[in-house]
Amino acid sequence: MHTMSNNSINEPQQDSTIFLNKVSVKYRIPNEAINTFKEYIIRLVQGKINHRSFWALKDIDLEIKQGEIFGILGRNGAGKSTLLKVISRILIPTEGRVWLKGNISPLLQLGAGFHPELSGRENIFLNATLLGRKREEINEKLEEIITFAEIGDFIEAPLRTYSSGMQARLGFAVASAWTPDILILDEVLSVGDAAFQDKCLERMAGFRDSGATVLMVSHSIDRIRTTCERALWLDHGKIQVIDLADEVCNAYTEFLSI
Repeated sequence: MHTMSNNSINEPQQDSTIFLNKVSVKYRIPNEAINTFKEYIIRLVQGKINHRSFWALKDIDLEIKQGEIFGILGRNGAGKSTLLKVISRILIPTEGRVWLKGNISPLLQLGAGFHPELSGRENIFLNATLLGRKREEINEKLEEIITFAEIGDFIEAPLRTYSSGMQARLGFAVASAWTPDILILDEVLSVGDAAFQDKCLERMAGFRDSGATVLMVSHSIDRIRTTCERALWLDHGKIQVIDLADEVCNAYTEFLSI
C-alpha cells in the first residue's frame, strides 16, 4: 500500500491530465456564529469579528493519468469538495501548483448552474453555455440530453418542481453530453435509481475508453471499489492513502470500524 511521503513529483508526466504539487487551502472563519450578512458587515466595520484559520487541504500531491477513473473517499469535512473545487479551477489554492490538460466538465452539486424558475429545456441551454458550448452544439445534442435524463414532460416545467433525483439526472445528462477531457463528479451517482446509475456508469466507461479522465467522490465504498482503478482517502485535509482502489477501500473500511 502506498501512503503519502514527502518526496513529491515536481513535474507532470506526459500521460497526466491532473497534477497537484504541494497544494494547500486555508480558510478563515468567524469564531462565533453571525446570523445575517447585515450583522456581519456592522461587526466587520466595528472591528468586532475574531477569525480563526484552518487548513482545509494541506500539502496535497496528486497525479492522475489520462483515461483513469479515480475515486476520492473521506468523511464529511475531510476536504473532498474543496479538492474538487481546486481541480475545477473554482477555488485558487493558498499554496501549491495545479496543472491540468484539457477541458473540464464539473458536476459538483445538484442544480449547479441551474435556475429554479427556468424550465428544464431552458436550463439545458443555460448549463451547457456555462460549460462553454455554443447554441448550435446544444441544439444538436438537445434531444439526446432530454432522452438520457428520463424526465419526460417535466422538461417544460420549472426546475423548482423537480425532485433532487430529476435535477441530478438532468445535470449529469448535460455535463456528460459531450466527451470531456476531465469529468468531475461529486456524489452525483448517489441520487437516482439503480438503472439510471448503471446508465451513468456505462457512459463513464465509454469516456474512459475514449481517453477521458473521470474523477469521482462517493460515500459509497463499494462504488469506488467497483468503478475506480485507483483512489485516495482524505482525512482532515491530508491524503492518508493513495493506491489501487481496492487497497484504499480496505484501509478506509478498517479505519471506520475502529
